[in-house]
Amino acid sequence: MPDTARQTATTLQDVLRFDNRFARLPERFYSRVNPTPFEASHHLVSFNPDVARLLGIAPDSVAPDEWIDLISGHCLPAGCEPLAMLYAGHQFGHFVPQLGDGRAILLGEVSNPQGEKYDIQLKGSGLTPYSRNADGRAVLRSTIREYLCSEAMHGLGIPTTRALAIVGSDAEVYREQIETGAILARVAPSHVRFGSFEVFYHRKQHDAVQQLADHVIAEHYPGLATHDKPYVALLEEVVRRTARLIAQWQAVGFAHGVLNTDNMSILGLTLDYGPFGFVEQYQPGYICNHSDFHGRYAFDQQPGIGLWNLNRLAQTLIPLISVDEAKAALEQYEPLFVDHYLELMHAKLGLNNNDDTTQELISDLLSAMQANQVDYTRLFRALCDFDSHPEARNEAIRNLFVEREAFDSWAQQYRRQLEREQSDDASRREAMRKVNPKYVLRNYMAQIAIDKAQQNDFSEVEKLLEILRYPFAEHPDMDHYAGEPPQWANQIEVSCSS
Repeated sequence: MPDTARQTATTLQDVLRFDNRFARLPERFYSRVNPTPFEASHHLVSFNPDVARLLGIAPDSVAPDEWIDLISGHCLPAGCEPLAMLYAGHQFGHFVPQLGDGRAILLGEVSNPQGEKYDIQLKGSGLTPYSRNADGRAVLRSTIREYLCSEAMHGLGIPTTRALAIVGSDAEVYREQIETGAILARVAPSHVRFGSFEVFYHRKQHDAVQQLADHVIAEHYPGLATHDKPYVALLEEVVRRTARLIAQWQAVGFAHGVLNTDNMSILGLTLDYGPFGFVEQYQPGYICNHSDFHGRYAFDQQPGIGLWNLNRLAQTLIPLISVDEAKAALEQYEPLFVDHYLELMHAKLGLNNNDDTTQELISDLLSAMQANQVDYTRLFRALCDFDSHPEARNEAIRNLFVEREAFDSWAQQYRRQLEREQSDDASRREAMRKVNPKYVLRNYMAQIAIDKAQQNDFSEVEKLLEILRYPFAEHPDMDHYAGEPPQWANQIEVSCSS
């Protein structure tokens, strides 16, 4: 290793104290493999100071060149034990017996001053034993999409993996066409997936299922360790977290696009951003993934798919729990999802009561939005300014509907409900602005940032990162991103390669 690389490793070791608890498991859970450094010219595309602080690092304490060396694979600090994790998964409903990290390498984990531990994973860092005839690389386009969307979801208060930085390269990578390569540094408490359990269950290696369950409980759910039935409690906790996560997706209008079991986090995090999309003109059956020909992962299918995937996880735990215990845990999913979804939707409308009347109000609004092709995010943000005075016309909101009378009819119901609740407009507006984002990451916004970045202009990535960190705030110089999307936005298609 050159002297400069040794110095970088020493400097990074001062701030990044690596361990890798997952590497303490037997090697059947992973393959040890080092990142493949970029040989072509490479550079820092973006660095996320918020995530650096999460790791306990002052953003300016490490020179950019040092981060570039780490993320590009040219420098491996002491203590990290790079590996690719093994897992299987149901992809579009079909079981694939072996998948694994085909283009991601887990360096290890670091602890921040609060004692919180975070994996640092390099996505796009080269071939692994699980690359399945692929090149192990990622492209600039996909890394920018994940980088921005994971931070957008965090800004919205939705559990997610985070993104520390992107390093771009002049290296050529082929997807549908030749593109430039990039590596994303992804951060999460754990990258264990439902598929991590599936691979061993279907190999009939039930002792490995138990080892992995014990690892997850010890490292991520320590409160369950003393439970009378820790594996049942683990399943119940994952059911709860998954139900709440998908309720949050539905409330904010987020479609994941590829909810295979290998993309489902054991911690209930939003994991693996590919062909995602935020609903624009409201259509419950919105399909964001151009590769999803049958609409399996359409927006309105996500709650059901969440339960289907949990059933696959529960199956893997049958060697450790009874069938009846698994069924009882799974039966908690639907009421948990419905309760949390309605709670979120009531908050979006500034309502305090949760009864048949308010639920009908929500349903009627969504039906009117669908019939009138109303933009989901813009409508709920506009409703923050609803004037409940009987004579108020609320023209700005009304004009979002093709049939104005549809809004007028609903507004009468809404006004009566606000009156019954003795709602105060000023207080309601303030509360609603805290839960109805003004900005979400629309695909056309990401595309603008990608197009500029491919010309070595990363300014748009930085601008979007700033507004997406604070999606409920006003950003006057970026107001155009809160308006109606341009016509060309409808032509964007994203697929599994995104």
